[in-house]
Amino acid sequence: MNVTLAVKQYISKMVESSGPGMKVLLMDRETTSIVSVVYTQSEILQKEVYLFERIDSQNRDSMKHLKAICFLRPTKENVEHLIQELRRPKYSVYFIYFSNVISKSEIKALAEADEQEVVAEVQQIITKEYELFDFRKTEVPPLLLILDRSDDAITPLLNQWTYQAMVHELLGLNNNRIDLSRVPGISKDLREVVLSAENDEFYANNLYLNFGEIGTNIKNLMEDFQRKRPKGQQKLESISDMKAFVDNYPQFKKMSGTVSKHVTVVGELSRLVSERQLMEVSEVEQELACQNDHSSAQQSVRRLLQNPRLSELDAVRLVMLYALRYERHSSSILPSLMDELSRRGVSERHRRMVQSVVEYGGKRVRGSDLIALTDAVAITKQFFKGLKGVENVYTQHQPLLHDTLDQLIKGRLKDSQFPYLGASSLRDRTSSCF
Repeated sequence: MNVTLAVKQYISKMVESSGPGMKVLLMDRETTSIVSVVYTQSEILQKEVYLFERIDSQNRDSMKHLKAICFLRPTKENVEHLIQELRRPKYSVYFIYFSNVISKSEIKALAEADEQEVVAEVQQIITKEYELFDFRKTEVPPLLLILDRSDDAITPLLNQWTYQAMVHELLGLNNNRIDLSRVPGISKDLREVVLSAENDEFYANNLYLNFGEIGTNIKNLMEDFQRKRPKGQQKLESISDMKAFVDNYPQFKKMSGTVSKHVTVVGELSRLVSERQLMEVSEVEQELACQNDHSSAQQSVRRLLQNPRLSELDAVRLVMLYALRYERHSSSILPSLMDELSRRGVSERHRRMVQSVVEYGGKRVRGSDLIALTDAVAITKQFFKGLKGVENVYTQHQPLLHDTLDQLIKGRLKDSQFPYLGASSLRDRTSSCF
C-alpha cells in the first residue's frame, strides 16, 4: 500500500465533496504536516483551496465567501477549538473531517454549538480499528506475517548507503524537508530544501540507489547541460567540481533547481561521510554483522574507538554490534570496550544503551537464528563504484527479513518459530498465496 497516495486520495475526496467555489483548509499542527507532505501548494491551489489556516489561530479574519474544509485529529483541544469556531463561524459552510474516531458525546457537543447551521458534513477518515484487517474477499485468503524487531536488532545499527536512507540518517528528513542551514557556505535559497518522490523526478528515480550511483547520475545531468553550452566547458571529476559549476552558472541554477538541490545534498552527505570516516566505520560494521572472525573484529573495533574523529554515536553503535555478535564468546572483550567508551567521554546514557540493546535483541530474546555459523562462507563482499573522491564501501549485510520472506515463500518457515492459524499446513497456505 502506498500510504502517501492513499492520504492524497483522502484529501482530494474531502476537497471534491465540498463542491466548486473558493475554499479554506482548516487544520491543526499535525494535519498541516500531513497535507504538506502529500500536496504541493500549487497542486492544492488547482483544487480551489486558496487559504490555509490553523484551527488554533486566534487572529483569523471572517471570510464568508469561503467554504471551510476542516481536517483535524479528534483531540479534546481540537474539538474545543471547533466548538468555539462554530459558535462564531468565520466561513459560509463547514465540511468537517477527523483523522480517527470521535466519540458520540463530542459529536453531540459540536451539533449543539452549530446554532447557525453552517456544518454541511462530518466524517471520520478512519472508522474503527478492526476494519484495518477487514480484507476484500478473494479466492485465496491473504496471509499476515507478524514480526518482532527484537529478532533483528543488528540491521537498524548499520550505516546505510542508499540515497534516501543516508538523507534520513545523516541530515534528517522532516515532512519531506531537509534543514541545511548549518552547512558551511550554504546559499540562502538552499538553507531548506524539499525532497519528495511525488514532485521530484530525480529523487523518485534515485532514492533507492547507492551513494556512488547518485553522484554519477547528477554528473551525467550536468554534463548533458554542458554539451548544450559549448563555451566554458569544464571537467566534472568530483562533487566539489559540480558544486563550483552550479555556483558559477546562475542561469543553470535557475533553470535546474532540482539539480542544484541534489548537488548540495550529495555534497553535504559526502562531507559528513569524510568528517565522520563512515567508510571505515561501515566496513567494520559489516565485518561485525556478517563475518565470524572474533580476533579481527576486536582489533578493528579497538582501532576505531581510539580514533578521535569517531563520533559518539558511531562509537556506541560499534560496541552494540560487537555485544550482539559476540555476547557469548569465550574471549569477549566487551568490558574493555565499555571502559574505552568511558575514556572517550561517552555519556552514561549512551553507555547504558549497550546493555539495553543486548537485553532487547540478544540471543536469549531472539526467536530466529540471526547469526549463523555459515555466515563467513556464505557472504561475499560486494562493492559499488562511485565518483572520484567517493571510496568503495561494503554492502554485504542483508536484513533477516530478506531470508524470512524467502523461507515463507518456499513454505520452509519453522512452525516452532512461526506458529500459525488457518490452513492445516503453512506450506500449503504459502504455496497458494504466492
